[in-house]
Formats: sequence, structure tokens, C-alpha cells
Amino acid sequence: MRADPKTTNRGMPWETVIGLETHAQLSTVSKMFSGASTAFGAAPNTQASAVDIALPGVLPVANRGAVERAIRFGLAVGATINRRSVFARKNYFYPDLPKGYQISQYELPIVQGGHIAIRASGTEKKVRLTRAHLEEDAGKSLHEDFGGMTGIDLNRAGTPLLEIVSEPEMSSAGEAVAYARTLHALVRWIGICDGNMQEGSFRCDANVSVRPRGSDKLGTRCEIKNLNSFRFLERAIEYEAQRQIDLLTEGGAVVQETRLYDPDRDETRSMRSKEDAQDYRYFPDPDLLPLEVDEAWIARVRNELPELPGAMRARFERVFGLSDYEAGLLTATRELADFYEGVVRALGGGYKLAASWMLGEFSAALNRAGIDVSASPVSDARTARLLENIESNRITRKTAAEVFDTMWSGSLEADAIIQSRGLSQISDSAEIEKLVESIIAANPAQVAEFRAGKEKALNFFVGQAMKATGGKANPTQVNELLRRKLAE
Repeated sequence: MRADPKTTNRGMPWETVIGLETHAQLSTVSKMFSGASTAFGAAPNTQASAVDIALPGVLPVANRGAVERAIRFGLAVGATINRRSVFARKNYFYPDLPKGYQISQYELPIVQGGHIAIRASGTEKKVRLTRAHLEEDAGKSLHEDFGGMTGIDLNRAGTPLLEIVSEPEMSSAGEAVAYARTLHALVRWIGICDGNMQEGSFRCDANVSVRPRGSDKLGTRCEIKNLNSFRFLERAIEYEAQRQIDLLTEGGAVVQETRLYDPDRDETRSMRSKEDAQDYRYFPDPDLLPLEVDEAWIARVRNELPELPGAMRARFERVFGLSDYEAGLLTATRELADFYEGVVRALGGGYKLAASWMLGEFSAALNRAGIDVSASPVSDARTARLLENIESNRITRKTAAEVFDTMWSGSLEADAIIQSRGLSQISDSAEIEKLVESIIAANPAQVAEFRAGKEKALNFFVGQAMKATGGKANPTQVNELLRRKLAE
């Protein structure tokens, strides 16, 4: 088990400082500066246009849809949308970068400032953002199946990215993961990125440094590149922080560099020395005019924004009476929140019952099937009808779970299943009273135990009643009648 990266075995207190640079692939159908498709999974080099492969004489044209998605993000995080921003050339050599430079933004990005509100270890924290800027992705180097050589796939070249840069304000791997998860949920919520980490649509670079606790001077940072899972992000930061602490404790020095995380060996390893901004020789791209965003455009995008997760979470607590925990889980994704609202709308209330069902039986069914809520075979309206039967005491929650399983695997509605299987609860008070009297008469020893103060003996009688009715007796009525009869 790894040591706590905030201290060492020599007792020296350290603190970790983390900033994240996140690349979110924007959900446009065409690339940042060309009309080539961004669809995932095409054969290598079949979606690389003349612009993407940098043929002589071609000119880039900015994708309006990508710009609008950047504006949407900026508004969602409370940032400043720069009315004028500039595209720059970031110069470096790499085999899958045909032009020899990447078109990005540097001195004047489209989005500046803003924050992401996170919850980690039971506390709330606002992580400030430095900026979010538009850029194009590079291609991909393929190292397998080429007999010791490297292949180049330029399908990704030119794919639109929004690089979101945080301030170095996170102090643990847990906070970094909470930030990444919150950001991931947000870009999906506002519809600017599909968030598919397996396909590279959302990936993080972690800048990690350590310093003596209480110091206001940042330590030398190392950047861990291309972390495409939350688990890898957490493990990589934990390892890297401890590596730096061990180095400093032993009298060594941390070297600023770019590192890669090896999940098989659970360690980071050196990739190259870390470049600074001057190494990239940024300068404004002469082929692209400054990007101008007017007030009308910003106003339209603001009006089209959906209710944001934080606001919806607060509304669920205030209007529906949900706990902070329930509201947080139900607003984890926009699809889940919308489904819940669809249920309570069709149910005409039942906020707590719907929340409990969604977070219990419904979520369990999704997990078993390995699907997202959008693929649920049981709609919000069908779910509401099932819950109506619980509210009216027609069926117990246990019976409802059985009905739900049948609904999940077929097209029958709750009412039809309940009727065809004879699952309705027995709520006739006279019938239940007769049953209770017979159970009490048949079990004098347990009656004596209950009357002697052994409250748990009541469970025996409830169990006998439910067994005798095949679980159909209304448990509330059974409990009330048993207590009254046993007290006589």
C-alpha cells in the first residue's frame, strides 16, 4: 500500500499542488479548420482532408459550431468571454503533426477565468479556471503491427478541442478526481462533448508538484500526459507526488519534465524534458483573422443554456424535499436528472419515493445491464405507473421489484402484470384481522415474549402473516392490527 503522499517516513510535512489541463473534444460533425468528419472508428487516414494533412496552398476556416461550444462552456462556468481572441501557431515537430505546428490560442483565448465547484471528502471547494481555449488535435502514431516501424493515422488531425486549464489549487488526488468528474459531467450536460474517455474525447494532463506544508512557493512541477480514466488520474498523481517527496527527502531535486503513467507497473516514467511557452515560438496565425464574438451571439447562447447541475441540485432539495445526497446523485448526469423529472411529472408528486426508486432498483438494473439511463427499456412514464401502485398500497415495494423485472424484459405494463399474476396486496381489514387473530392464537409463547417487553417478537408475527398471504398482506395494516391485538 502506498504511503500518504503528504508526509514521509521522516516526518517532514509536505503538501501536494495539482493543476489539470483537460482536453475536451467538441461535439461537432466536422473538424476545427476543415470540413472533414470527426466520426470515431473510421479506417486510418480516410478522414484527413487536404487542410488536415497540410498540402501546399490550403487555408484553414474556423468552425463556427466549435466557437459556439466554447462560448457555452464559458458561460456555464461563469467565465469572461473575450469578444476578440486570436489563433496562434504552436510550433513543434512530431510525426503526426503534418504542418509542423498546431493551431491553438495563447495570449488571447476565447474564455478566461471562471470556476468549477467540487465536493471532495465531505467539503465544498471552488477550483478557479485560468482559461479555456480552442485548438486542433494532432494525429495518432500507431506502434503495433508494423514490423518495428510506426504508422501514422491522421484521422484525428484537426479535431476540435477545448483545452480547459485550472489554477494549481487542488491538494490531493481525491480533489483532482472530483474536479475531473465534475468537469466531465458538465461538458456532457451542456452538450459540448460526449465525454467518451475510451475514444479520447476527454483526457487530462496533470501538473503535479510538492512543497513544504505552509510554503507559498510552488515546487518544480512535472506534467503527466494523456490520462484517460479517473482511476489512472488518481493513481498517477498519488505515485508522482510520493516520487517527488522521496526525491526531496533524500536530498535530490525534482526535474521539470513530461511523464507518462504506466498502469501495468503503476508508476510514472520520464517522457521528455518539459517545454516552456517560449520553446513553442507562439505567434499569431497569419491565415486566420482574429475571432470576433458579438453581444448578440453571447446572449443567444446564454438563453439556450439548460438549467445547470448546481441549480437543478438546489431546486431538487428546495422544491422536492430531497436530501443533499439524493439530489447530488440524481443530478450526476443530465439524462438521469431528466428521467427523474419525467417520473415525478407523470406521477404528480411522489418525489421521495421516485428518488428512492431511481437510486435503488432502477440504478441497480442499469448497472446489471451495463447501460446508460438513455437506453433503459422502461420509460419514465412506465416507471411512474409502477410507483403509483406502491403509493396506493396495491403492491408492496418488494412486489414492485418483481414487477419491474418483468417490465424490464418485456413490453407488459405494471397493471397488466399485477393483475395477471394476482399480485395485489390484501388490504381488506376484516380479512387481515381474522388472519392476525389466528396467528396470535397459534403462538402463545411468542405472545408472552412480546408482552414481557421483547419488542423483536413482533417481527415473528409479521413474518407469519406475510408468509401466510404470500407477501400480499398490507404490512402497515398487519403491524397496526398486531400491536392492537397483542395489547388487549
